Amino acid sequence: METLIMHPKNKEQVAALKAVAKALKISVETQSSGYDTEFVAAIKDAEKRGNYISIDANDVWGSLHLR
Repeated sequence: METLIMHPKNKEQVAALKAVAKALKISVETQSSGYDTEFVAAIKDAEKRGNYISIDANDVWGSLHLR
C-alpha cells in the first residue's frame, strides 16, 4: 500500500482533509513538525525579507566568512 503525505498550509486545510478522509473511511495519522509555531513564523518571515544566510554544509566556516 502507498503512503500519502500532504502538506496543508493552515488549520482550515487540515480540517478539510480530515473531513474528506473521515467521509471516505480512511484512517489519518497526524504529526506535528516539532518546532514552535512562533519560531517557524520568524524563519518564514526572515525568508520573505531575504534576511538570512545560506550555509554550505561542506564549508560552514567559509559560508559564514569566518576563515
